[in-house]
Amino acid sequence: MSNKGITPRSEEYSQWFLDIIDRAELAENSPVRGSMVIKPYGYAIWENIQKELDRRIKEKGAKNAYFPLFIPKSFLSKEADHVKGFAKECAIVTHYRLRETADGKGVEVDPEAKLEEELIVRPTSETIMYDTFSRWIKSWRDLPLKINQWANIVRWEKRTRPFLRTAEFLWQEGHTVHETHEESLKEVMEALNMYKDFASEVLALETLIGKKSNSEKFAGALDTYGVEAMMQDGKSLQFGTSHDLGQNFAKVFNIQFTDREGKLKYPWQTSWGVSTRMMGALVMSHSDDKGLIVPPKIAPIKVVIVPIYKDDNKEKVLKYSRGIYNQLIKDVDNVEFDDREFLSPGYKFNEWEKKGVPVRIEIGPKDMEAGQVVIVRRDTSEKSNIYVSEVNENVQKLLEDIQENLLSRSKDLLISNTYSVSDYKEFKDVISSKKGFVHAHWCGDPECEEKIKEETKATTRCQTEEGKKNTSKCIYCEKPGEEWVFGISY
Repeated sequence: MSNKGITPRSEEYSQWFLDIIDRAELAENSPVRGSMVIKPYGYAIWENIQKELDRRIKEKGAKNAYFPLFIPKSFLSKEADHVKGFAKECAIVTHYRLRETADGKGVEVDPEAKLEEELIVRPTSETIMYDTFSRWIKSWRDLPLKINQWANIVRWEKRTRPFLRTAEFLWQEGHTVHETHEESLKEVMEALNMYKDFASEVLALETLIGKKSNSEKFAGALDTYGVEAMMQDGKSLQFGTSHDLGQNFAKVFNIQFTDREGKLKYPWQTSWGVSTRMMGALVMSHSDDKGLIVPPKIAPIKVVIVPIYKDDNKEKVLKYSRGIYNQLIKDVDNVEFDDREFLSPGYKFNEWEKKGVPVRIEIGPKDMEAGQVVIVRRDTSEKSNIYVSEVNENVQKLLEDIQENLLSRSKDLLISNTYSVSDYKEFKDVISSKKGFVHAHWCGDPECEEKIKEETKATTRCQTEEGKKNTSKCIYCEKPGEEWVFGISY
């Protein structure tokens, strides 16, 4: 672990974010530009996220499957909006073999190994999945079909940042097929609410949900709905999305089923997903200038015990500390016992603080004599002297309190940085000085939306259910409009 300090948020938020990722050992840059290596500690957090979300996805009735990384180029071309939306981000495989260079010192593309049809490296899986679905679905009895995939995705991003925008990232994508539009719309909203509940209950993140504008929706969808989280710098981060795909993909991939009356029909489809961008949200929403803060529900290490000793009392302190460890693991998972001899207690405290371990237990000779331990909570740095007999109960309660406190802080951040404006001047003043979420009226004209983006960098984040009912003049052109949530996004 790097022993360097962390740039304060107030000085340079972007560098603070990168420092947290480095010092907490979450990830590092790879030799491939725009790609990252997710390190064991970072991947352990992702595994815990994946485990809990996978459980919820399966409770919705979806089953996991896996589809190819490579997609025939012709598949991506079938849906016009889809290819237009992803064309600039696609990585393409043109040859299937290399050969040795003439000088024998390297390799080059073998011109004789050109593919008959070029392959797209998966930017998303709708096309490869739906070609398969056309063979799986024949009758209404085959519906609803609910498939989920955990996979990697490749999109050539020009500007990259670990966990926020990378050329390759990990994600989950759910794809469902239904008899009626009513059923598919219900699925879209269930997935959206699943993500919102997951963000709140597991990641301790308060979020907004709502419909995206046409310019922000998924390429090829009728409508897209998003989950928007707010980071400590007031910027918005799109946490997850759920798409109403209508019958667009069913028609171009010839997915048809015989309905209950024997008629041949096209089904209705949805897709929904989240990615390792959640890791970026986690860092930016909870962490402080000391390092990462991890909600207990996804912490790879919930509690770390650090014995403090000298040569003359080493055996006694270690025995006492080990006894507390054995006692605690009966009720609490993921407890670490840090008895590394080559590091000082201070170094260990700093390391675990940077990694965001929710609870640290310090045990020295004086604590041993008093039959106590010192418990430190990561979110507030508050210390408590606790008797050994009360350690298990106290730690369990503390983990619950930390989870609740992080969510409370996220709610406070969102509420205190949400504004309502009535005109464009006020809108620009808020966006330039405060950022945050800005509730403002917009007529729905993409030209107004683009002008607002050009002049302020703010984009439409979503329209909440309440926003649809709130009508007034568009802040830009003063035509009739509805309320939308604007913000500057990552």
